[in-house]
Amino acid sequence: MTRCKHLFFALLIVLMSSLLLGCPRPDVIVPPGPPEEGFLLGPEDVLDVVVWKNEDLSKEVVIRPDGKVSLPLIGDVPAAGLTADQLAEEIEERYKAFKENPAVSVNVIEVNSYYVFVVGEVNSPGKLQMKSYTTILQAVSLAGGFTQFASQNDIRIIRNVLNGDGKVKELRIPVRYDDLISDDGAAYNVTLQSGDTIVVP
Repeated sequence: MTRCKHLFFALLIVLMSSLLLGCPRPDVIVPPGPPEEGFLLGPEDVLDVVVWKNEDLSKEVVIRPDGKVSLPLIGDVPAAGLTADQLAEEIEERYKAFKENPAVSVNVIEVNSYYVFVVGEVNSPGKLQMKSYTTILQAVSLAGGFTQFASQNDIRIIRNVLNGDGKVKELRIPVRYDDLISDDGAAYNVTLQSGDTIVVP
């Protein structure tokens, strides 16, 4: 009988906690902060490709919608999804067929590929073109903040990611505003990826 009473009170406490606190805090399934590897290039970014001591091969290029750049002698080179240093290494490797020990540097002149969408109950919904990495709170602020009707603890980030088989999968990341402004809010205020959509119901 005593055991049954203890079980009853334990269930009652769990039930009341759920009613008072609402939904449990969501697990953040993406790490906060910018990618460790650095800024990833994307379509419409403007690059300055410099081949040391060779002005004919050096060129200012724009990454095309297909994610590639066109360069003298080596033609199309995939650039989207790489850092500037990774792209420089790839270009160096390709120029080795034409030049001994080529030294290549890639500088980002203009960032145009980093953008996010904020939709729903914000004052200025739409596409936000960014020049640097942006967090959830920063994006909501740039979108004019919440309207009076916003369900601030039911925010979702919609992100397209690639599966292991190369197919695109839609990932939905739950976000609570109360978590974002809590003492450990940095763990929830993730850095957005280009193309992310923040939905504020």
